[in-house]
Amino acid sequence: GAMPGIALFLVLVVVLSPCPILEVPVIFTSAFTYPTPSRQYINTRDHKYFSQRLSPLSIRSITPELHSTPNRQQELDESSTTVTTNDTDINPPPKRKRTIKKTEKFARLPVWPAWNGALLFLLSRIPLIPPEQIAKWEDAIGGRVCPNFFTPDSTSPFIMLVHHRHSFAPWDPLRFFQKTFFPEGFPSHPHRGFITMTYILKGGFVHRDSLGVRQVYGAERRHGGKHTQWLTTGKGLLHEEMFDIAPDDDKGLPFLQPSSQELYQLWLNVPSSYKLCPPKVELLGGDGVGGSSTPTVLSTDGRIKTVVICGEYGGQRAHVQTLSPVSILHVTMKKGEGTVWQHDSLPESHRTGIIYVRKGALMIAGERVPPHHTAYLSEDAGAVLTVEAADDSYDEEVDFLFLSGSPLQEPVAAQGSMVMNSYDEINDAYGDYQVGRMGRPWSETLSDEEWREHIREFPCVYKTDEYDV
Repeated sequence: GAMPGIALFLVLVVVLSPCPILEVPVIFTSAFTYPTPSRQYINTRDHKYFSQRLSPLSIRSITPELHSTPNRQQELDESSTTVTTNDTDINPPPKRKRTIKKTEKFARLPVWPAWNGALLFLLSRIPLIPPEQIAKWEDAIGGRVCPNFFTPDSTSPFIMLVHHRHSFAPWDPLRFFQKTFFPEGFPSHPHRGFITMTYILKGGFVHRDSLGVRQVYGAERRHGGKHTQWLTTGKGLLHEEMFDIAPDDDKGLPFLQPSSQELYQLWLNVPSSYKLCPPKVELLGGDGVGGSSTPTVLSTDGRIKTVVICGEYGGQRAHVQTLSPVSILHVTMKKGEGTVWQHDSLPESHRTGIIYVRKGALMIAGERVPPHHTAYLSEDAGAVLTVEAADDSYDEEVDFLFLSGSPLQEPVAAQGSMVMNSYDEINDAYGDYQVGRMGRPWSETLSDEEWREHIREFPCVYKTDEYDV
């Protein structure tokens, strides 16, 4: 929310900062900023792809070989999805351990509210304040977004990960001025050729798309445990994600309580044979009969919790069907001696491994990774990953997201909100968007009935019969 003397802070930031921190990107796509790349990224060691382009893919019916076992999914539907393991009690097996290849910290940009982000940036310039203290303050007040721009030739199938932390206060006058030119969310925009995974940690989103689907999902009680959206963009569609702004649960008077919002969004590439499959959107999570589609694995002492968003861990498999071997795990650990999280059953094909630290500091193979840093792991096939909570962490809890998967070994062309295998295919995608095959954009101010009428008039031609407006 707004803070006293914010105008002075903003002036000081602009005057004192040697870098253009307030030049927030204005191209927002699918809940985060995305730059137009200056070259085509090629996910192969064969450099002939730099001089050759693939011919455009033909649009055809595809029956993917999904990496999920229906019988196993049925078993999970009929059983509890919270299990216990002996993470902290088992001695590590005598296997090779995955190590850190590189650590990186990406820029954190001020937005929602920008004045909070600017204040955090100003405080970060004071040498006496440790960066980990700034990270704790960001967690408390919000106001920043951090796009992790991956390099597809070394992080396949992951294209990028964005961490959002925002706050919307009902008593903030600057917020209502900002809304007149900067909507609180992401108005309708197109996608083709990949998957977006949006995982909500605080607050929520209201989703509407050109298939005629409206969804409300998030981390609050009102969302019924549906915390993740899995959007397979396929041939293409338009979607809108606007923040579901309401006071935080159980925190003071509603008219004074700001709406905290925090989320991850991941862009996940798919094999070329699936880039033009029909678009599909589904919600993951849930606490009703049949359990959750994202099972939770607890250590026997309750100090470690692992949410399996996709893939498998601790004998539990998430329900979502992926188009290539991939795993996404959210891990929280209580700081303390002997607190160790271990993954000793990573598939040998998962040569790509990435850890983003949200809170606290952790140790991997003797190397410390602070909060808000991204660690790229070694490509040792079949090696064990061991993560410890750092004893000198500023937080009592360590919180990280672990991504692993099998590299696709295919060319990658990414521009704006499209991800294909060549720039000819990118041009085809934008051509289809411009003539309305993915639907026509709508205003985020439309009521649900007005939006449905718009979708009936300008439907996405790629939608299947399961999506009736």
